[in-house]
Amino acid sequence: APAPAAAAPASPIPAAPATGAGEAEGLWQAALLAFLGGLLLNLMPCVFPVLSIKVLSLVRHSGESPGRVRLHGLAYAAGVLATFLGLSSVLIALRAGGAQIGWGFQLQSPLVVAGLAYGLLAMGLSLSGVWHLGGRAAALGDGLTRRAGLEGSFFTGVLATVVATPCTAPFMGAAVGYGLTQGAGVALAVFAALGLGLALPFALLAAWPALLRRLPRPGAWMETLKGLLAFPLYLTVAWLVWVLSQQVGPTGLMAGLTGLVLVGFGAWAIERGREAGDVGRRGAQVAARVAAILALLGLAGLMAVLDRDRAGPVAMASADGVEPFSQARLDGLLAAHRPVFVNMTAAWCITCQVNDRATLRADAVQAAFKARDVAQLKGDWTNQNPEITRVLEANGRSGVPLYLLYDGRGGVAVLPQILTESIVRDALAALPATAGPRAALR
Repeated sequence: APAPAAAAPASPIPAAPATGAGEAEGLWQAALLAFLGGLLLNLMPCVFPVLSIKVLSLVRHSGESPGRVRLHGLAYAAGVLATFLGLSSVLIALRAGGAQIGWGFQLQSPLVVAGLAYGLLAMGLSLSGVWHLGGRAAALGDGLTRRAGLEGSFFTGVLATVVATPCTAPFMGAAVGYGLTQGAGVALAVFAALGLGLALPFALLAAWPALLRRLPRPGAWMETLKGLLAFPLYLTVAWLVWVLSQQVGPTGLMAGLTGLVLVGFGAWAIERGREAGDVGRRGAQVAARVAAILALLGLAGLMAVLDRDRAGPVAMASADGVEPFSQARLDGLLAAHRPVFVNMTAAWCITCQVNDRATLRADAVQAAFKARDVAQLKGDWTNQNPEITRVLEANGRSGVPLYLLYDGRGGVAVLPQILTESIVRDALAALPATAGPRAALR
């Protein structure tokens, strides 16, 4: 079977010429697109849970001096940039070592997904008043409290970046894909621009004294606000558990759920110990440590059952006539001059899930696929899949979503990362007139 046609470029970023001026031009274009993508990440659904923490942080610090609040904004930006550069450095190093991975690679590990769920549950329980993060630090004096506050802003930036990785905003995919093909220096510059875009809105808010003066002063009403803002975190934990269920089988999922219960028990024991005497406090600390150890053992157990009890991607990609992706199947369909729609997705990619449920499963879109006799292939990148990674890299991308529409005559179109019904229907309508219900191709 003939090899599929090369995909059209997904963005106006050109391949870097050999000249230094050309390389600089390509870098600036990629950095600008990455910056715009980082700005738009603030509007993506995966960042919503962290927005609650950022809003609460702004309100909590509104009573401090403008200079102090600006420091919180800078600490948050530093956390975002440090995490983006750290993740990108690990990604670059692993790829240099031969690993076929892309952006969001850490969420292909069930251990990372479960660990994120544990951490966000602990934060949610703190907002709900089950236990108090930093309660002991507050008793150590004003200096340490202030230091902990800036550290809290820094780690809010870390969390925002980690939670944002499942989302791919417009402009972002092409920029990151370009950066990863141009060497470590260019890649780090692109990721730094992406982090700057994500961090800038919050940093600007923190640096805007007129806006901060309009915020209400901290008071008792903040306890109610804290309780309400815990629920986006719980919703994120529920989503992470769903992602875990797509990555592992029932035994692994049970290990992950048990760990969540142990996190809740540990938080409860720590808070009860704070209210007890010396003996009760020591007992609570021992109980919390035992719960933490058991949770870690649960993660080890999760790792042990991965190879034996992993959930397969075929079940996710076989409904409604959608076939699981393989390069051999794509080549066979193209050899028969059949138009093909390729959907590269992952369970942890929220953008992918929204596109799938709101657009690709719509009756009008499915009817258009059938009317044009378009085969649908779904590549599940929830777990590592080198074959899918190669397709992403061949199309200048380092992560999902990626949507390719082959016309069956040698042409291919790359659809936007955020889909609407009209975008998909218009792309299908632009297929060659010969593409239609099959006659002798069966």
